[in-house]
Amino acid sequence: MENILLIVIIALFILFIISAVVSIAEKEYRAAKRFFIVSLLFIVPIFINTEYQFIIGMGILSILSIFVLITIIPFGKNSSYRHIIPSNKIDERDTMFSRNELEFNTVNYEDYYKRNPDKEIIDSEWRKKPGLLGSSSKYYHPFHFASSESSFETIGAFQSEVKAVKAKERKEVNSNEISDYIKHWAIKLGANKCGITELKDYHIYSTGGRGDRYGKQYVKQHKYAIAITVEMDHQMLQSAPKASIVMESGQQYLNSGTIAVQLAKFIGKLGYDARAHIDGNYEVVCPLVARDAGLGEIGRMGLLMTSNLGPRVRIAVVTTNIPLNIDQAKYDYSMIDFCVKCKKCADSCPSQAISFNDRELINGDLRWQINQEACFSLWASLGTDCGRCVSVCPFSHPDNLLHNVVRKGISNSSVFRLIALKMDDAIYGRRPHSVKLPKWM
Repeated sequence: MENILLIVIIALFILFIISAVVSIAEKEYRAAKRFFIVSLLFIVPIFINTEYQFIIGMGILSILSIFVLITIIPFGKNSSYRHIIPSNKIDERDTMFSRNELEFNTVNYEDYYKRNPDKEIIDSEWRKKPGLLGSSSKYYHPFHFASSESSFETIGAFQSEVKAVKAKERKEVNSNEISDYIKHWAIKLGANKCGITELKDYHIYSTGGRGDRYGKQYVKQHKYAIAITVEMDHQMLQSAPKASIVMESGQQYLNSGTIAVQLAKFIGKLGYDARAHIDGNYEVVCPLVARDAGLGEIGRMGLLMTSNLGPRVRIAVVTTNIPLNIDQAKYDYSMIDFCVKCKKCADSCPSQAISFNDRELINGDLRWQINQEACFSLWASLGTDCGRCVSVCPFSHPDNLLHNVVRKGISNSSVFRLIALKMDDAIYGRRPHSVKLPKWM
């Protein structure tokens, strides 16, 4: 028995040393230090009295057994949980990106603020600031901001390509075969996940708000929607809200947009209608489409929360009439429950734009809603899209065995959700500090 306990203690020592090494590779030096300190505690019983060694060893084994049971045994699931179906469509003109494009003394400016006079006072304040990627903003750097602008301008070059040109001859396709092909090809092109859903009215903006789409009324033209997510680099996000975050945002909007345009063109070559929805040219609300395609849940910060990367993704969508198989939506109550308990993004938000409350009825729908004016006002000062909420989220840790074991426990047990949150706070900090920019920057 004593030999077994000794083996368990040595195994745990090695496990925590490995965790420390993994954390160093992730540049999580605070976590590495804590894992290393804990690993040393497992060495102590080896050098003490045999009688106490047995007692301590049994205590460690008992705690470990309880931890494993809590991780693997389902507890606190909510099988009745279903997605909230929005009762109202979103008007894109109300988004901060649309309002940011309004120019004084133009028809669109007068139209919007005539209908929303209270917003003009609020918007006039952030318009006084340097602005996103502004040259006098806090984190301005000529190389970093030019890199970001180059990504967004390249996306802009795709704007005329979002609608696929349909081939005259339509190819007959099998829905099983084409759905499977599209998903695998999207991953091959660089997507992290790909899902398919039936396009719903609430997925579509009621009215366009950007560029020449301003004021355009939208109606459903396609039957299906293909949602893809691409991963944002973990190390680039660790430095948020410094310039690495806006560089990575621009790059992954570009990457997701490239895949979406390519998929749309592919579908067009088969003789079917298709449209890519990419940064600056959306007719659909991407997080809602991705949620219903089984790629995640909408969390406290209002972003899509995926099971393996949390909110550390960018999304693009292709809508089409090619016959496809719809994926079953995954009703992941554990993700919503974790967001209810966690509140780490709200604690770390520099603009205090994220609510600490539970989901509330907003325009008849139960959900979380950030203060988008406060959020965007901070962006206008920093010059970047901040990203602190994404970088501190416990689900944003890298997609590897160490963190996936924790994610598995979170999905299984409401008790483990509380334990995981306390562990994350202890190891990484309740309000993790923004780290230095990558050396090459």
